[in-house]
Amino acid sequence: MKTNPIQLFTQNKPVVISGPCSAESEEQVLATCKQVAEYDKVNVLRAGIWKPRTRPNSFEGMGAEALPWLVRARKETGLPIAVEVANFNHVFESLKHDVDILWIGARTTVNPFSVQEIADALKGTDATVLVKNPINADVELWTGALERLNQAGISKLGMIHRGFAQHGKSIYRNEPKWQLPVEMKRRFPDLPLVCDPSHISGNRDLLLSVSQQALDMDFDGLMIESHIDPDNALSDKAQQVTPDALGDLLDSLVIRRPNIPDEELSNKLSRLRSQIDLIDDDLLKLLGDRMKVAEEIGLVKKEKGVTILQTNRWEEIIEKASANGALQGLSKKFMIRYLNAIHQESIDHQNDVMNKSELEE
Repeated sequence: MKTNPIQLFTQNKPVVISGPCSAESEEQVLATCKQVAEYDKVNVLRAGIWKPRTRPNSFEGMGAEALPWLVRARKETGLPIAVEVANFNHVFESLKHDVDILWIGARTTVNPFSVQEIADALKGTDATVLVKNPINADVELWTGALERLNQAGISKLGMIHRGFAQHGKSIYRNEPKWQLPVEMKRRFPDLPLVCDPSHISGNRDLLLSVSQQALDMDFDGLMIESHIDPDNALSDKAQQVTPDALGDLLDSLVIRRPNIPDEELSNKLSRLRSQIDLIDDDLLKLLGDRMKVAEEIGLVKKEKGVTILQTNRWEEIIEKASANGALQGLSKKFMIRYLNAIHQESIDHQNDVMNKSELEE
């Protein structure tokens, strides 16, 4: 992709985008934006103008009538403004009000038709667009959204990591799955990557830890929702913080360096990383050996007419390996993810050898 840098991200790091989840009234937008702007660490103001909601009869935003409120906040604070767009009309209204940054939400990124509609609406403009990850954990959809915009001539692009929907219990509203934004940064190293701790956390108690994690992973910015009265907000009240609490959070963050000028420290890290590389090589060899054994098991099962999947054996493996993993300081959650991946690969190998032997016969 041919892209151009977003100037804001070349001047500040981390770039902090903040403001209310939803624009509820002119008074609320102005009061919140003015207070967050008092902290020199906030670089961009945000507010939800159109709110896509899961259930009907929920507050879905004030719509285009709220855009002038955000424009006034920009005028009175001197900070640029950002809004979410999901269709042609949203783009039209936002451009009419000279909104500085547009972002595409997770519910929109998941739909290529909607992304293409936005891309077509932006064609011929010099818009700055940030794309949130899709709701489901699919880097191809995320990649495709960026490509559609770029093919429409949008060169100032960035990414927002807001976590992924999951089934079952979790401390997060949306699972971070940090490996996925890392993969996107590998694919698009020149694009800024912003973390949205508000939507990952779902509650204000986790905001600091998620924000710090993102900065430790060298993210380029944070999008954190703030409200003058979060407990009475019309949307996502649990994940919003007051401007004062936002200021405390930003002051608590530790900004670490991506590069190390200290030669002694650099050499020490280099030695430790070399050890990891050697251990990884051994792990890969052992995994390869394991799969060869799995293939032999597959052939034995075929000869004896035994099914590939044997639930009791798998439960025994999980119980034993989880206990051994705990002794090595590995969490049960990690062990289950690891074992599931190993198990699926073993099944695939057994299927392959069974099918291959049938073809040869």
